[in-house]
Amino acid sequence: MTNQAPPPPPPPPSATVGLGTRLADGEWHRLHPATPLLRGGLVLIFIIGWILSQARESLFNLLLGQRGRDDGDPIGYLTTGGRLPLALLAIAGVLIILVGIFYLSWRVHEFRITDEVVEVRSGLIIRSNRKGRLDRIQGVNIVRPFFARLVGAARLEIDVAGHDANVRLDYLSSSNADGLRRDILNLASGTRQREAAEVQAAGGPKSFVEQRVSELLAPELHPDTAPAESVVKVHAGRLIGSIVLHDTTLTFLVFLIAGGAVSVVTGHAFAVFFVLPFLFGLGSFIVRRFTKSLQYSIAATPDGVRVGFGLLTLSNETLPPGRIHSVQVRQPLLWRFPGWWEIRVNRASKSNAKGADGQHNTTILPVGNLDEVLRVLGLLLPSLSAVEALDVVRLGISSTGTAGGFVTSPKRARIVRWFSWRRNGYARLPGAILLRTGAIWRQLTIVPEPRVQSIGLHQGPVYRRLGLAHLDVHTVTGPIRAELGAMDRDVALDFFDRVSRSVVAAVGADATHRWRSGEV
Repeated sequence: MTNQAPPPPPPPPSATVGLGTRLADGEWHRLHPATPLLRGGLVLIFIIGWILSQARESLFNLLLGQRGRDDGDPIGYLTTGGRLPLALLAIAGVLIILVGIFYLSWRVHEFRITDEVVEVRSGLIIRSNRKGRLDRIQGVNIVRPFFARLVGAARLEIDVAGHDANVRLDYLSSSNADGLRRDILNLASGTRQREAAEVQAAGGPKSFVEQRVSELLAPELHPDTAPAESVVKVHAGRLIGSIVLHDTTLTFLVFLIAGGAVSVVTGHAFAVFFVLPFLFGLGSFIVRRFTKSLQYSIAATPDGVRVGFGLLTLSNETLPPGRIHSVQVRQPLLWRFPGWWEIRVNRASKSNAKGADGQHNTTILPVGNLDEVLRVLGLLLPSLSAVEALDVVRLGISSTGTAGGFVTSPKRARIVRWFSWRRNGYARLPGAILLRTGAIWRQLTIVPEPRVQSIGLHQGPVYRRLGLAHLDVHTVTGPIRAELGAMDRDVALDFFDRVSRSVVAAVGADATHRWRSGEV
């Protein structure tokens, strides 16, 4: 008969234990020790390297014991007249001061996670304090810049609803960043006392080099926290094709050819220089879109949808349930032939990490076919995962007319909607509003009813004459405008009345902001 140790006591009321981290205990903690180097020290190193590269000839002569010449070269000036020891002493003093400032700034930069807020205080001379409420969190993003990955660090960004309300922790160790994200999402979900499973130590402990290599090769340190396989894979060939056929690339080529043609005809290169800044901006956008879309993945987790992307700088973000305010599926003109679409979203916050389109993480799927689009929509909006709802969404994306229960513009709307009046319309599903527009550049906007802020209806003089009206479904500010024009006036009034009442009921019954509140 063996004596068994008594079970460990439960965690204190303010603690929430996560996988591999105890940072969400309500106490103040400091950031990664390499934070001063990553935030400011690298710039200092680059400056010193640039100075040394400019003075490499004088340094080479100095190592060979040759006398430097005071001919304007800074190293030659310092090596003459016994100035070099004094200069080295001054440089050492400046470095010591800078290192001291970096160290003190790291010491006073602290954070804590409680059951209600994420709080950061910082500042050596001017003190600042930033708080983000857990019940207003819109997403948690982990960014791993290349140099930070070399030392095993990552930046944790908590997106909070509101203007400039985000809270950033740069930098944490990569394992702490992953674990702290889970802790924050657990707290935001309504879980108060939830003791996580023990950290799996498969394969035994890793050396420092082995851990750095594994972090460089994989964006997720703990793949067991999310499905290993993404529901969509964006292959390099399709990604390149989508960029070549994108409207932005065509605009770039048109301006480049036009500038070159004008320069050839006139015999002057002024036209090229005139459009050069514009071309540089478009070219940067195209390159950024390609690099940010590499290694794309999207998967479901218990705390929402996780989206990952990036080449050298890896970023993966978890979008909790109920934080997506509208979704738009759109198709540029030349994407119609291969049948490609992209998905964008509106959120109540803006992430500092740039997404696949160079914007604030609004592009959720950079390119995909119709089946892949439906799979992603099923993750983003679980209420649409039923087969009947997906059939309506499929018809809304690819068809025209009243199929799927869509109410379209009347025939007299041809005056203001020459090509799209048959496609222009709306449909309603349980908990969601679908707005379909565009015959040349097609798009479908889906707005969850609990996220609707207001509904607008207006008529201009032309619409009033034609008996038409314009509908607006207002959500948070973002790249998507949920609007529908050229609808029959009586249909628009009926939409306004029915949807207004339905939205009020949906908002009252919504509990997605506490998606684990029933857990203990």
